[in-house]
This record gives sequence, C-alpha cells and structure tokens, in this order.
Amino acid sequence: MTTSRLLAPPVRTGRAHRSPEGLCYAIAALFSFCSVAPSSAQTPNACDALGTLKLADVTITAATPVEPGAFRAPGASATAAGMNTPAFCRVAATLTPTAESHIRIELWMPPANAWNGKFLGTGNGGAGGAISYPALAAGLQKGYAVTNTDMGTSTTGLDFSFGVGHREMVVDWGYRATHLMTVVAKQIAKTYYTREAQQSYFMGCSTGGHQAITEARRYPEDYNGIVAGDPANNRVRLHMNGYWAYEATHADPASYIPPSKLPMINKAVLNACDTIDGLADGIIDDPRKCTFDPSTIQCSGADAADCLTPPQVAAMKKIYQGPKNPRTGELIFPGMYVGSEVNPLGLDRTLANAPGSGRPEPPPGLAIWTGWKGPGYDWDKDASRVISELSPLLDDADPDLSAFRKRGGKLLLYTGWADPLIPAADTLHYYEGLQKKMGGAQATADFARLFMVPGMGHCAGGNAPTRFDALAALEPWVEQSTPPEQMIAAQVVQGATKRTRPICVYPQVAKWNGTGSQDDAASFSCTAR
Repeated sequence: MTTSRLLAPPVRTGRAHRSPEGLCYAIAALFSFCSVAPSSAQTPNACDALGTLKLADVTITAATPVEPGAFRAPGASATAAGMNTPAFCRVAATLTPTAESHIRIELWMPPANAWNGKFLGTGNGGAGGAISYPALAAGLQKGYAVTNTDMGTSTTGLDFSFGVGHREMVVDWGYRATHLMTVVAKQIAKTYYTREAQQSYFMGCSTGGHQAITEARRYPEDYNGIVAGDPANNRVRLHMNGYWAYEATHADPASYIPPSKLPMINKAVLNACDTIDGLADGIIDDPRKCTFDPSTIQCSGADAADCLTPPQVAAMKKIYQGPKNPRTGELIFPGMYVGSEVNPLGLDRTLANAPGSGRPEPPPGLAIWTGWKGPGYDWDKDASRVISELSPLLDDADPDLSAFRKRGGKLLLYTGWADPLIPAADTLHYYEGLQKKMGGAQATADFARLFMVPGMGHCAGGNAPTRFDALAALEPWVEQSTPPEQMIAAQVVQGATKRTRPICVYPQVAKWNGTGSQDDAASFSCTAR
C-alpha cells in the first residue's frame, strides 16, 4: 500500500463506498460471509454476535447490549455523572487502513422497534483524539443508529502536535477516518438490522463542519443530508489566522492587550453598532454594516482600563483585518468580525499568556507538520510553502459539489456572525463561491442553504438566541423536498428561555414586525436585507 494513493482521493461519482484504501471493497466481499442471519438478527444475542464480524482492517473491540439508564463513558471516573440513554447496542471498533493508522469508532444502535430507520454520522472538535459520547447519546435519543470517530489522532483539543512526523495520521484526520467510519458503521448497522438505513445524515460543527463538507465533496455518496456548522474547511489558512492574531499582540510587548480590556472593546462596538438593525438588543445582526474603528477608544493620555494605547489600537486593526501577504497584499484569511471580542476561543485564548510570562511562543498553526523549523515566520515565503504542501491534504474550500448535488444531496450550512475562532467571513466566501460554481443563487439554494446566526460565537454561546435544531430543519428537505426557510433559535439562561428569534436563510434577516415582544420569534419576519 503506497502513500501516494491516499493523499488526494478523487470525488466518488460511481459505486458507493469505493475508497483508495481498498477497505470498502473488502467489506463488500466479506459481507455475505459474516452477516448475522435475518432470522436471528433481533434475538437478545444479536448485539453480542456482532463481535464475530470479520472485516478487512477492522477489529471489533466491543459489541455489548446496554440497558437503559445512566451510561458512563469508558475511562470516566467512578464519580463522573452518566449520560441518560435508552437501551442500545454499543459497538466499538478500531480501523487500520495503514500501518500507522489507529482509528477508533463507536456505533450506537437502538433496538429494531425503536429505530427511526436512519443513520447519523457525527463530527468532532479541534484535533479529535476522542470519541464524542455526548454526540452519540444525542443521536441515540432521537432514534438514530449513530456513529462517531476519534479521527485516528493521539492528541485532543487544540493540540495538533499529533501530525508531526505522522503523515498517515494527518490523512486520517483530514478525511479518511470520517469516511471509513461511515462505511464500516453502515455495514455493521445493516448486519444488525438486516436492512439498510432509509436515509443517512451527517452533522458537525467546527472540525465537525470541516468533516461535513469533506464528506459532501470527497465522498458525495456517503450521506443524503449534511449539516455543516462553523466549518473549518479552509483549514490551513485558518490556522495561520490564529498565529497572526498572536503576533499582532505579542511581537511587540506594547501591543499586548490585557484580557480585562475585552469587555470594554465589545461594549464600544455595541454602542456604535447595536441599533443599526433597528433594535437595541445587544445583538449585531450583520457586522459588515458596522464601521467601528478602534481609534475611537484610543487613550488621549496614559494607558487606562477604559481605552487602548496606540500600539493596542494597531493590534486590534490587524486582528479585524486578518493575515495578509506582505509582498502581494493578498488577504490570506479574513479576520474576526467586530462583536466577537468576548466570545470564547478567540482573543481570550490569544491573550492568555502575557509577554514575558516565560511560556513558549505557539508555533504558526499547522506549519509544524511541514519542513518549517523556525524561529520566526515569513508571511510570504513560509505561508506560501505551508499552503502548497498541506492544502491538498486538508483543505476542502473548493466549492465544486456537483457530484453531491447530482445524487440529490442536501447541505445546510450555518455559522455565527460573532465566531472569533473561525470568522464568519470565510464561510460567507465559501457559500458565495458555491453560488458561482453551481450556477447562481437559486440553483445553489435548491441543494445548499446558509444560515447566519447573529451574535453566536463558535458553534454556540453569545448574548443572543443560538440554540436551534439544524437536523430537524434538514430532514424535511431530504425526505419531503421541503427546503428550510428559517430555524427558530432560543437563548437559554440558567435553564430558562430568555428570548427566541428566527434564524433566516441567507441573505434574509429577521426584522421585528413593529408589534409584539422583541423577545418572541413570532414578532419577527425573515425579509430581504
């Protein structure tokens, strides 16, 4: 097996589940020999019997019936609270398509009489490295046969060191693990239920959003409907943006902005732009209309808590702008929109370590996976080299989803206007590219729709209604050809709903009707901008 066959797989437009790794062919060949007989598929031992499946490059590590109640994730402490789940069959497996690969997956399946007949793939966050048990539990509670993978990585959170010297692990994380999870889990589910799922869905946010778009582009036959939230599909350039913000605030100690100033900056932004949409509600419905200039809060004298020094003003302007190539002037990646200053995983993380703290300077994103050794980072030569080397492996920013559309797939995109980690401008750019590539706005809307969420941070949170059910909006589109026009979002504070608001299909926005409560979605209508 050669690495060259794994790095840039073509879009699948022929038979389903044909992977360059050959795993799917082997599964298809072996399936007739390892299926549980239909007559015994739903006996009490059917789940246990799945442990005897013999699939190429797959090791079943668990096949266990789980009683309803509090499920405690493997490895959790004895005092950790369990997740309340109905009865299900839990299957865990390890996939080894290459000698370096170690991809863990889990598949949770409700009993046949409780199954909704559908398959659900779920995404991860950051570097992966762990099974998302909450995602599995949420899908199971809705009646899906639901699966998740650790993406084959050895680190979690925002630690991407797993890829240093491990090219195959990078490929697993980039696209292979999610696809093989899907193929293997579907085969196991078919064995258990003795029939295929009626529909297959995928949903994820952040890295999960990247996984979602990767599936639509590289493996268009895997899923009928896909939810991609705050997608990190322009992955390589995105990681450069984080380092750009760090350099802007740390290259010169005078440019460093204490985290205590972030609420002050955010308040100044809201004072300047909150009412542009006609409501004083603490929400900016479209930050592109906001012309806030950090110079307006520049200190007139000495540094103080309620102002920014000139170097700090310059740093904020660079952050809002995003990284640029100093030679060509090209914008490498858009910076975060105004209004994102206090949301988590943004400036709070960038500014966590003050200059002189003694902690090592973070490397410039995924450059650690290349031959770049540092110190320093050239935003022309080094940036170009990293993009050239890693983009073919990791990026799915190409808006050509022709194969996914051709087979009838539906894509629901959403992102938060106030996401500081994956700035919304990049998702907008992707969607506009999709419209150009797919024949215009209407042709695109027939299979892909974007929802912009005012005030929402990274995948959730923010002082706004940000809780909504994207999967429930997608299903009628796939199953009944009823496209979503809006989703109702709620803002929940300490368990109580504070306000609701419609989230409109882009480019429409929610406008107050002039009567009724401004905290009630029924008082708003989706209208043209």
